[in-house]
Amino acid sequence: MDTGTIAWAITATALVLFMTPGVAFFYGGLVKAKSVVSMMMMSFGALGLISVLWILYGFNMSAVTGAFDFAGNPFSDFGLTALSQGETANTDLLGATYGATFAIITVALISGAIADRAKFGAWMIFAGIWATVAYFPIAAWVWGGGWIMNLGTTLFGEEAGLAVIDYAGGTAVHINAGAAALALALVLGKRVGFQKGMSKPHNVPLTLLGASILWFGWFGFNAGAEWLNNMENVGLIVINTLGATAAAIIGWLVIEKFKDGKATSVGAASGAVAGLVAITPACANLTPGWALLLGVVTGAVCALAVELKFKLGFDDALDVVGIHLIGGLIGTVYLGFFATSTGLFVGGGWEQLVLQVVAALAVLIYSFVVALVIGFAIQKTIGFRVKNEDEIAGVDTSVHGEEGYALDVV
Repeated sequence: MDTGTIAWAITATALVLFMTPGVAFFYGGLVKAKSVVSMMMMSFGALGLISVLWILYGFNMSAVTGAFDFAGNPFSDFGLTALSQGETANTDLLGATYGATFAIITVALISGAIADRAKFGAWMIFAGIWATVAYFPIAAWVWGGGWIMNLGTTLFGEEAGLAVIDYAGGTAVHINAGAAALALALVLGKRVGFQKGMSKPHNVPLTLLGASILWFGWFGFNAGAEWLNNMENVGLIVINTLGATAAAIIGWLVIEKFKDGKATSVGAASGAVAGLVAITPACANLTPGWALLLGVVTGAVCALAVELKFKLGFDDALDVVGIHLIGGLIGTVYLGFFATSTGLFVGGGWEQLVLQVVAALAVLIYSFVVALVIGFAIQKTIGFRVKNEDEIAGVDTSVHGEEGYALDVV
């Protein structure tokens, strides 16, 4: 492999890794000032823990030899000793590192649903177990030769030439994280005084910074894997990552203006993230015009979807469900209608739609159930939620013994 391609692989890996601090900033600005350290620490905790687990056994689990295997053998190359000594170790280890960044951010995304009220130790236990029994196997299903990757052949035969389309993680990352977030929101229950307008973002610029870092890093997220494909579709991926995200900002702000009377900067940031989520699975399989439509539809729908928590009574603190689960579902299912050549409305039949819906629902249900079981087990044993008095006082000092803003008054 030429040095330019290797350089892009390293760059893309760094971009995606940078997205997890971006999540920390995005979420950190949205919570109250007394919870910002706790919120950001959940992202950084995931960064530390999942990196280690991925190197020890997660990478081994993320690929299978049989289409219907649950996951790869975690002990097949424990600690990647053999991989690091093979003839192609240079590129193999780059690929493993790139895959690690996806695992890290998927876990970090979940944390927004339980802002202001979670114990850090309990979160770390959840993160490790959930990654092991949910993310690592699902990555194998979607990208590592598993049943979702082979679903087109299973249902319609090899001659049909069809497959589930999830280029960069609509199912494995966003639906996966969003479903787990919903489960944890139900396990931990509502924050004290939960109601619409109960708290405002304590630092809007921090949230905008986080959204900007995410958009920046997303070019590595979506276009990064092109180093394995001789950069064949990189131009399409890059323009779609720009266009869908920009259109989603407009879609969100229009709905926000009509709904609340004002278009907000937090709305613009949330719309951008929703657009990024939706284009993730679709970036290589839509023409730019259809990507723009996807963006504006996703921005508008997600702007409405974030209100569901108040109507349905679950406390998804930072709208992980409304943005990542809903946005991931829209982007994944949209391909069934508009994927180039195979979408129902652009020359294909209904088969692509069936594949997209089956994959999306399977990941949603599995991830939700696994997260619910793990969350309840932790809550009933060591406890997942802090005491109400600690929540009111602020989890930063009670959990971490720190303050986000120490102001000395002279």
